[in-house]
Amino acid sequence: MRRDVFQAIADPNRRTILSFLAHQPLTLNGVAEKFRISRPAISRHIKILSECGLVEITGRGRERYCQARLDRLGEVSDWVERYRAIWEQKFDALEHYLNELQAKEEKRGSKRT
Repeated sequence: MRRDVFQAIADPNRRTILSFLAHQPLTLNGVAEKFRISRPAISRHIKILSECGLVEITGRGRERYCQARLDRLGEVSDWVERYRAIWEQKFDALEHYLNELQAKEEKRGSKRT
C-alpha cells in the first residue's frame, strides 16, 4: 500500500516520533523507550513513516537507526499555504466588517450625546 505524508502525520504517536527523530537519530529501541506502547506498535509506526519517506532506517552493526527526513513535510506546508491565503482573506473581510460596525456604533453614540 502506498502511503502519503498526510497519513503519516495523522497519528499523534507518529508526530511525536518525528519530533524525537528531528533532534537526533535513534535506534528502534531508543524510540520505543520513549513510549508506553509496545515495541511492535512502534515498529508499525516507524514502518509507516518509512513508507511515506519521512524516516530513513539504516543499519549500523546490529542496530537499526531511524533518522527523520523532514523535507517531505514540505508537501504538507505547501497544502497549508494554499488555504492560509483563503483564510487571511476571510479574516481581512471580517476585520473590515467589524470596523464598519464599530464606526457605526461610535457614530450613533456621538449623536446621543
